Amino acid sequence: MSALVNQLVAQVIGLEVGLLSCQARLAALTDGEALHDLRTTVRRLRSLLRPLRGLPGVEQLESAARTVGQLTTPLRDREVLAAYLHQHGHHEAAERRLRLQPEAYRQVAQSPELAHLLQILDAFPRFIRASQHQKLLGGLRSRIQKRLAKQWKTLDHALKDPEHDRHRLRLLIKRVRYAAEAYPELDKLPVRAMAALKKAQGALGDWHDCWQWLLQAEHQADLQPCIATWRAAMVKAEARADRVLDKLGADCF
Repeated sequence: MSALVNQLVAQVIGLEVGLLSCQARLAALTDGEALHDLRTTVRRLRSLLRPLRGLPGVEQLESAARTVGQLTTPLRDREVLAAYLHQHGHHEAAERRLRLQPEAYRQVAQSPELAHLLQILDAFPRFIRASQHQKLLGGLRSRIQKRLAKQWKTLDHALKDPEHDRHRLRLLIKRVRYAAEAYPELDKLPVRAMAALKKAQGALGDWHDCWQWLLQAEHQADLQPCIATWRAAMVKAEARADRVLDKLGADCF
């Protein structure tokens, strides 16, 4: 038990250090990956926390992490779209969006949402240790394993649903994949399964990008020239995602 608790504390501290680094990079505008890295770190934190629900401090920390995720989603979406526009020769439209990013990065770095997350995260190892001393962590390993298994079961049911929702599947796949990375000693995935999850996430991500951009094109005039391309790409992405999902179901369940 103490080894598992030590691993949890070490992961939390490592994630806190990672977030502080991302905050500094955003504030100083050092590079174009700081926002992406911040979001990845927050996602890993949420994956670590989900199986711990019910323990002291987890609900507050989860809520703070979710709020930072919601705050940064539109900014990351704009980054991805601008990169696509540059890549396909729509440089003016790309630059129009990228000009908004530096100030947005600074606002994230200085945001009360991120400050609140960091404050709670800094205290969380003490909550874990206090819970350990108060013997509130009995059965922790079993609790985590059961919740990881439940996530796999939920994904299995969703994959077998002929009316499956691609949006929901994308989230479930991300949840299972990042949980496996958060608890590698408790959720020992075969290499083939992890590769299949990554491939499925990528395929659904391509589909999601097209779907989202088409929605934006309805009210952003400079995206109109891309509509036909995105519609065709979305059809191809849907077909590819369905093939990958079929393979995921066959390989992992």
